[in-house]
Amino acid sequence: MRSRFEPDRQLIARMAVTMFLLGLVYVAFIAALIVLLKSTVLVVVIAAALLGVQYWYSDRIALYAMHGQIVTPEEQPELHGIIDRLCATADMPKPRVAVSHMDLPNAFATGRNADHAVVCVTTGLQRRLTVEELEGVLAHELSHAAHRDVAVITIASFLGVLAGLIVRFAFYSQAFGGRGRDQNTAVVFLTVMAVSALVYALSFLLIRALSRYRELAADRAGAMLTGKPSALASALTKVTGDIARIPTEDLRTAQAFNAFFFTPALGPGTALANLFATHPTLERRLEALAEVAAELGGPGGGEP
Repeated sequence: MRSRFEPDRQLIARMAVTMFLLGLVYVAFIAALIVLLKSTVLVVVIAAALLGVQYWYSDRIALYAMHGQIVTPEEQPELHGIIDRLCATADMPKPRVAVSHMDLPNAFATGRNADHAVVCVTTGLQRRLTVEELEGVLAHELSHAAHRDVAVITIASFLGVLAGLIVRFAFYSQAFGGRGRDQNTAVVFLTVMAVSALVYALSFLLIRALSRYRELAADRAGAMLTGKPSALASALTKVTGDIARIPTEDLRTAQAFNAFFFTPALGPGTALANLFATHPTLERRLEALAEVAAELGGPGGGEP
């Protein structure tokens, strides 16, 4: 279903290339699994089942992990009101609305498409932002659903997760039961581990490269929808600064979902990890929003 979010051709192209490359890697990975398990049917059934669970139930998994609960308009009238206005402006279906009772200031969108999307915000985010800033964040998240990049990231992430599990399985199988095996079996296990590790590494890099661009695309789309890039920039600055003060233990709980978050759940001391980051730097995002503001005709964009 089309919306008034302007199609981002670069994002579409990057998603297509990422999925194509991951598809090639996936074929090699399935071949390695067949060698390991010696059953084509079993491999196909396991892979299809895991992919189906991640694709169809990704929203429930994410909400459960982040302690999110679906809320009604009566429970969260202001939050629903903002999303109602944005969906009407964007001419897109309204997603389910959820709230996570966490102090970590963040938000995320999940779901396989715009018709089955969920937008979740934390109480920590609601407490810190003004209405205009929250509107900018929610417009950013809605653009992910409209552009369908949430589904692409969900599917792409599946391969890396599966490869990581296979590496662990092969490692522990070899470590605790390898002594009685012949040399050929040991070589097979080492080969599977090497292929799985390579698949995981390639998936890791491809997903992060796509994720960084999709965040810039969502920033731009959200700012264009609201006409207030300065409000989104203010929200980014606030949230990034406050996340640095969140206890490390709380950040670790959320880091598995970094690719889906408005801003990554990373503490201080991570500047050297930009190459492997799921999000562009704050400076890069603010610079891109300043460009949107200039396009809209002023320092704050469309604001009077």
